[in-house]
Amino acid sequence: MEIDNERVPAISNLQSPISDPLPGKWRTLLLLALAELLGMAVWFSASAVVPALTAAWRLDDAGRAWLTMSVQIGFVAGAFGSAVLNLADRLSARWLFTVSCFLAALATALIPALAGGIGLALALRFLTGLFLAGVYPVGMKLMATWTKADRGLGIGLLVGALTLGSAAPHLLNALGGVNEWRPVLYLAALLAGLGGVIAVLFVAEGPYRASAPRFNWRYAGQIFRQQELFLANLGYLGHMWELYAMWAWIPLFLQASFDLAGVAASWASAAAFAVVAAGGLGSLLAGLLADRVGRTTITILSLLVSGGCALVAGLLYGSQPAWLLALCLVWGFAVVADSAQFSACISELSRPEYVGTALTMQTSLGFLLTLFTIRLILWLEGIVGWRFAFAFLALGPAVGVGAMLALRRSPVARKLAGGRG
Repeated sequence: MEIDNERVPAISNLQSPISDPLPGKWRTLLLLALAELLGMAVWFSASAVVPALTAAWRLDDAGRAWLTMSVQIGFVAGAFGSAVLNLADRLSARWLFTVSCFLAALATALIPALAGGIGLALALRFLTGLFLAGVYPVGMKLMATWTKADRGLGIGLLVGALTLGSAAPHLLNALGGVNEWRPVLYLAALLAGLGGVIAVLFVAEGPYRASAPRFNWRYAGQIFRQQELFLANLGYLGHMWELYAMWAWIPLFLQASFDLAGVAASWASAAAFAVVAAGGLGSLLAGLLADRVGRTTITILSLLVSGGCALVAGLLYGSQPAWLLALCLVWGFAVVADSAQFSACISELSRPEYVGTALTMQTSLGFLLTLFTIRLILWLEGIVGWRFAFAFLALGPAVGVGAMLALRRSPVARKLAGGRG
């Protein structure tokens, strides 16, 4: 009987969790998710102290925006440089993760220690983002070294933890906000340092780690030349077009809508927390399902639901808060549910020895795009109002669905989710 050699790896991947269990696997993955959440705390904590910094440094709208954007620009620069230099694949992932956590913690702690105004703070925030490029994508690379048939669940766990971290500042605001900004930044720095300690003590690369490749700066551009990588990344960019703009402005959207309905602003902050936090559950459930029914299926469904919510949300603006919140909870659940699956696709489609490079390049492009869409929505709100501004975000999911449908029809889709596509 003739054996289809291309199908053998997919079959063995499906059997490996049963026939060859990995001792300590889920303990390691849970600690990795915790380390990632703590390491990224220096990014997520910024929005909690912006009101206090505004009062202390008399910031205008541009200054407040740059406090967030400087981190993202630093992250894009760090991720792009890391991808070109293949750092996530040529260096020890555990040590790169650990050192990056420590450096991000140091850059954050120097703001309350030294910064008396926005100039130095922006430079340190840029460095924070630069160092975080060694935390988020490297964490996904570490997760990939432990998972095969359940990779969607593993990376979904990681993204779910980060989603809860993103939601935390809104809960702080709902509970009264933060008036003293220095302790918050010191605490965030301490948490990031703790993330590094957890990584170096308890996290190691798993058995699916590939040997370190030779330096190949050209591989960072492979995503533009290899059709399946291009399609997976195009789907991811469609997702990122929507995600961070939605996360950035859903609190303001809800507050403005609740104001029209006569609801207190604290309830809007609590609603924003619930909407963003719903994505944590979405990431986990999507990971479980994607490993069973296929990554392209789950990403397409998530994009359709989130894009539909973007179109409809504005029509409920100023109406009954309960109806608007219900829709936004569905949106928050779906808008990030597919995120981990795009990363899982890249890890399965790229050359094993360059998984870290491919993931880092993917996140670099995605976060670069968010700089545009975050500003776009605020500009559109000034022209067409909240009733129609979010509808433009549906363009991203539409492109993403097209890309994932094309990938699903491609013969290489057999590499995804153990042959499920």
